[in-house]
Amino acid sequence: MKKKGHVISKVLDGSIGQEMEIDAGDRLLAVNGEEITDIFDYQYLLQEEYVEVLVEKPDGEEWLLEIDKEYGEDLGIEFENGLMDDYRSCCNKCIFCFIDQMPAGMRETLYFKDDDSRLSFLQGNYVTLTNMSDYDVERIIKYRLSPINISFHTTNPQLRCRMLNNRFAGEALKKADRLYEAGIAMNGQIVLCKGVNDGEELERSISDLTGYLPYLESVSVVPVGLSKYRDGLEPLEPFAREDAEEVLARIHRWQEKIFAEQGVHFIHASDEWYILAGQELPEEARYDGYLQLENGVGMLRLLLNEFDEALGELRKREENVWRPAETVSLATGRLAYPYIGGMAGRLEEVCEGLRILVYPITNEFFGERITVSGLLTGQDIVRQLTGKELGGRLLLPQNVLRSGERVFLDDMTVEEMENALQVKVDIVKSSGRDFIDTILFGNLD
Repeated sequence: MKKKGHVISKVLDGSIGQEMEIDAGDRLLAVNGEEITDIFDYQYLLQEEYVEVLVEKPDGEEWLLEIDKEYGEDLGIEFENGLMDDYRSCCNKCIFCFIDQMPAGMRETLYFKDDDSRLSFLQGNYVTLTNMSDYDVERIIKYRLSPINISFHTTNPQLRCRMLNNRFAGEALKKADRLYEAGIAMNGQIVLCKGVNDGEELERSISDLTGYLPYLESVSVVPVGLSKYRDGLEPLEPFAREDAEEVLARIHRWQEKIFAEQGVHFIHASDEWYILAGQELPEEARYDGYLQLENGVGMLRLLLNEFDEALGELRKREENVWRPAETVSLATGRLAYPYIGGMAGRLEEVCEGLRILVYPITNEFFGERITVSGLLTGQDIVRQLTGKELGGRLLLPQNVLRSGERVFLDDMTVEEMENALQVKVDIVKSSGRDFIDTILFGNLD
């Protein structure tokens, strides 16, 4: 049987927890007499100025601690599992699921499909609502958790059942109605599949979703990602340039209509659509504050604007602050390559003696249709850069690495890449300013 309570992994110095002699290895059993299911119960129950915390010591002794504190003040304790509960796996079999398009033999965690609404609040994940119980919905409303990110894909109930391969997927949309009625902030996404939920179905979805304004704050439309590992899966076709032009035309019409009525653009196309259509990226104001950056909506526009600002500041400096006569190299996905190359060229103009070599990496591991840098593998980068001029340093975007680690998607480490290519690897964080700073000064941490 699973032992009750949640194991405390760390107690911060100077915290209330340390003052109350709570130690790593203790178990949190209850707050104010209520058992804790997960991190949201814990945070909600701990808000009050007076709380009673039940802790079990490793020898089984239970301590009931009476604590007076500031409203909302934390105890300064951390847990072995940040969620304080098991992660919920997805019950759908979506026709576009990228995990189903991965080859065998990768690390086990990459095959786990989560559809846990709690991760929407903790990590920004999108959820389909099919894995949520009435209790989950009521708890979101009770705790006023927001925003929740929802994968709508379509508002046609029958089509949604087909796309998610779940006969309850259409009915699950009613949970969004309850969240709307409770005033819970939401964001939405539509993964667009050619010949499935595009065209008039996309029109229907956008029209229906405007009914959730203002609590549904934004909706992104992203093209389906198709790897080369689709044997046995539903046949899906990639979008062509004319398809992207048609999708953008629909979205732009809706943006104009909604902005005139609501003062927001609401429906947004990911950057890939503009690149595929050969169209200029929208100006910053069209992104309504970049609510959908993690979905690739406005990521390039924000990068370019940040770069322009930082480059302008660099031009005003009287003294040279960069390393003279240095050659560095950059590798990126094919999607961002034209923009990264343009930024590199402009930086070279400002920094005399600086030479930047930019290399687009073709995704041979997943297939050439995958063009984002976040799905590049170490082996593709090494194979395609071997024998190339790399200069004194090779710069890579941060999203090629596993979050918080120096490991690529295929488990190659940064150190292994450095050894293979015989060059120092620097990691560029996400902003345009970081782009300039890393090229000029290298990684300072």
